Amino acid sequence: MSKSAVLSTPAFKLSGLIIGILIIIGCGGHRTQIQPEKIFIDGRIITMDDRIPKVEALTVASGKIISIGTTAEIRNSHPKAEVVDLKGQTVMPGIIESHGHLLSLGQSFLELNLIGVQTPKEVIQRVQERVRTTPEGEWIIGWGWDEGAWAKNYPTNDELNKVSPQNPVCLRGLHGFSSWVNKKALEISGITSDTPNPESGEIIKDAGTGHPTGILTNRAQELVERFVPPLTQAQVEKALKLAVDECLRYGLTTVHEANTTAAMLEALRSLRKRSELKCRVYVMLDGTDKKLLEPFILKGSEIDPAQILTVRCIKIFVDGALGSRGAALLEPYSDAPDTSGVIVTSEDSLYQLTVQALKSGLEVAVHAIGDRANRITLNAFGRALAEVPGVKDHRLRVEHAQVVCLEDIPRFSALGLVLSMQPAHCTSDMSWAEARLGPQRIKGAYAWRSFLKTGVHLAFNSDFPGETLNPFYGMYAAETRQTSDNKPEGGWYPLQCLSRQEVLKAYTVESAYSGFEEGTKGKILPGMLADFIVLSDDILGIPSQKLLSLRVEKSYVGGKLVYDRTLDVHTP
Repeated sequence: MSKSAVLSTPAFKLSGLIIGILIIIGCGGHRTQIQPEKIFIDGRIITMDDRIPKVEALTVASGKIISIGTTAEIRNSHPKAEVVDLKGQTVMPGIIESHGHLLSLGQSFLELNLIGVQTPKEVIQRVQERVRTTPEGEWIIGWGWDEGAWAKNYPTNDELNKVSPQNPVCLRGLHGFSSWVNKKALEISGITSDTPNPESGEIIKDAGTGHPTGILTNRAQELVERFVPPLTQAQVEKALKLAVDECLRYGLTTVHEANTTAAMLEALRSLRKRSELKCRVYVMLDGTDKKLLEPFILKGSEIDPAQILTVRCIKIFVDGALGSRGAALLEPYSDAPDTSGVIVTSEDSLYQLTVQALKSGLEVAVHAIGDRANRITLNAFGRALAEVPGVKDHRLRVEHAQVVCLEDIPRFSALGLVLSMQPAHCTSDMSWAEARLGPQRIKGAYAWRSFLKTGVHLAFNSDFPGETLNPFYGMYAAETRQTSDNKPEGGWYPLQCLSRQEVLKAYTVESAYSGFEEGTKGKILPGMLADFIVLSDDILGIPSQKLLSLRVEKSYVGGKLVYDRTLDVHTP
């Protein structure tokens, strides 16, 4: 559609009072004209509002959008304001990453990064290189090997032991549900052939000798991790800042931090106090830390008036991951009939925590991947909502919902839940997921279209760093259900593919809704926070394949430029 056509649409004309020159804000009976500090003109601005889908210009003051309209209107009305010429580039609301792990992402820049490594041999080579520059006895920590892809044939630690006999090594898997450790790490941790498996975890042992192979799954990882020296507060802050910088590179102006520990919260508060937190953060508290939760259960949420740091949610795990066969299934795994996954939190425990949260005005976000875990979550939420019936706008969340029994899909909408899902999990898992689940259960896996048909609120995100935080890759996956090289042809179970508009809504409007922030984020409208991004191409006009090469040129948070790709640095 041409510029003139867009500006003459009935929706545009009907909204003239909104789009006009200035927004008049009434307060206590007084009416005040807010003069914009900055105007952005000559752009293709996607508002994500159906009434006014596109405009050319916007104005910003005090971190908020004051007005939107045509370039002529805005320029003529504010001749003294600072002008930013968008030169026809596409602008959209900032991406709201509604499920990510900032500290893990930041640590990845400090640790041995194994993402994309294809073979155990290559991992061994990287560990050997790191040993050369690491003092004897110091831990070598890494992450990112693909435990899902390697689960059919996990490596042993024989080669790790040869290249690192004196340095303990702990290499976490890509999704955090398996670790690969060497003999030195096992010795420090006291793990031997006689060590029993912990609840909800496994120390994988050689079938012949009974010796630990070095692979620890799910809760068994904690047996080693408790001996790894914790990061200092300064290191936590450094990691968080590195992660935020990376997020802004990809246009993520708000991040829902999906498992915030006490140390992380302290660091986030410290960065916020020093005005060094450059994106907005919505905190999900670690639901296993009773000491951390206690003050919030007593007093409720912690809302930053400037909406930089919000604490309003509790995160809890019900099961593990599908790749490591930790996702809890109603029936055994098709490719491992001796197991049906693990339950980390019981239905009764989840119910009790949810009742406490609802009474305190807190949101609960539940990690549930398998069909059994999702049913447990639905049952617990249903019981809690019946126990606390006065809470109408609870927005209880289910994170992942990767495998759901078909008969349970309508229950999410009926209970008023928010679904937080990751399109890239589908394309990462599709090469082995059906082998895990079989031909019937797979019909309820990564079932975005089936969920949307029920009217549920569907938010999309990446779950970084387990997947790339590039939102355009996630959008491509949601539209095509294909890998970046267009496989399989036509998409994997393509009836679940979504449209471009549905996908954009899931990354903006619905992700804002998932954090009770749809009144201030997710759209470019007067009164909204001035969080938006400038793109290298027209995201509404390009074919799916070109999403993979789409780039963020600039990121703005509160109207302030926080990332500029032309400089390839983050502005202070």
